[in-house]
Amino acid sequence: MPTSRRAERLGVVDHVTRMGPSPAGRVGDQRALTPYTTAGFAHAKAFVFQRWCEMAAEQARPPPSDLSGACKYGSLFVREVFGGVIEGHYAHQFNRLDGRLVDLSHDALDVGRMRQPYLNDEDYFRIPEYQRRLAACMPRVHGWVHGFLKEHGLER
Repeated sequence: MPTSRRAERLGVVDHVTRMGPSPAGRVGDQRALTPYTTAGFAHAKAFVFQRWCEMAAEQARPPPSDLSGACKYGSLFVREVFGGVIEGHYAHQFNRLDGRLVDLSHDALDVGRMRQPYLNDEDYFRIPEYQRRLAACMPRVHGWVHGFLKEHGLER
């Protein structure tokens, strides 16, 4: 799968661009850095929400009330920390870990307004422009992952 020149230059040719979508239209399977637990999910959700608030402040946007609009970052974060794959469609993406649907933004207002948020469009993640968008998120996601692991004493 071709990668963007910017991603290559920054050294962020990561799992998204190296592995690309799986045959089922998912973003490549990733091994877990830490096992998935309900407590881990709660910590991850709170951590990502805090980072989402910081990102809003950096961009001079109003503080968010939930993880609406954060599904790209949240699903990449979950995949990096807990493993699994990313599934979704044009309006929402989420994770699947050992067959279990995992979504940090499951209770966000934007997800609640969707008629069918958990459909998986088998072709969506194959779109090169979307692959570039995911790759562009990875430097921030990697920073979040490092901070999360460090904060929770899981740094390797």
